[in-house]
Amino acid sequence: MIRPPLTWLYVPGDRPHVVAKALAAGADVVVVDLEDAVAPDRKEYARAATAELLAEPQPQPQRQPQPQPQPHQPVAVPVHVRVNAPDSPWVAADLAALAGLPGLAGLRLPKVTAPEQVRQVAVATPVPLYALLESALGIEHAYLIATAHPALRGIAIGEADLRADLGVRADSGLDWPRSRVIVAARAAGLAPPPQSVHPDIRDLDGLAASCAHGRALGFLGRAAIHPRQLPVIERAYLPTPAEIEHAEAITEAAAAEQGAQALPDGRFIDAAVVAMARRTLSLTPGP
Repeated sequence: MIRPPLTWLYVPGDRPHVVAKALAAGADVVVVDLEDAVAPDRKEYARAATAELLAEPQPQPQRQPQPQPQPHQPVAVPVHVRVNAPDSPWVAADLAALAGLPGLAGLRLPKVTAPEQVRQVAVATPVPLYALLESALGIEHAYLIATAHPALRGIAIGEADLRADLGVRADSGLDWPRSRVIVAARAAGLAPPPQSVHPDIRDLDGLAASCAHGRALGFLGRAAIHPRQLPVIERAYLPTPAEIEHAEAITEAAAAEQGAQALPDGRFIDAAVVAMARRTLSLTPGP
């Protein structure tokens, strides 16, 4: 069983040496950013550097951190690219430069507000797509976007832009749109969304607390902007030994095919509880 990704490390596309370090940092997915992390006068360079990086086929993903590669070596982890926004002057060139590159594992589409934007990109490229919802309109259209095209494999929130759009000051003010996107993903049959980035790379305690809250809401994993955030995210989202033991007890009891029943400690289990237990076990390393 392949564990679903829990860490998505963003890195600026115009800094190939930083991209090389990110590929060795141990993230489940590296996201090369051509959008917010790149200034307008660096867009062309970032695009060309990213296309050169992804010109080689990507080897099979590996869970352990790898020795640091040099720029433009074959990629040892899945690499996604966040292209520029649909209404930007750069997105067409981004898509043209990336089309057909063997090292590209996915495209992340920022500031999506309508399903048509997903469909337009799906026609131009065969790779899996991921839509980022970063405005009130995007949140309102979450389910329509999540079901826009079979090439769409996931949706997520871009919280910095959403916070500004809504005028939200307290973090709790984003819990409703977070839940809406989680529900939309589930209703569309997509994987649970990862959390948005925690912007303070020094605040690891705050990151851990935020991850615990996100996990309770139904997120799975999180985007990161610095390698030091990766182990905190993993610890927060991997099941604890007690959770694994409980999930194993549930699945073992379910294997007896006795229908709804109670565990020895009195806790009742049914099909929904068994499904949750199997999800927990899916996050443990396979044999």
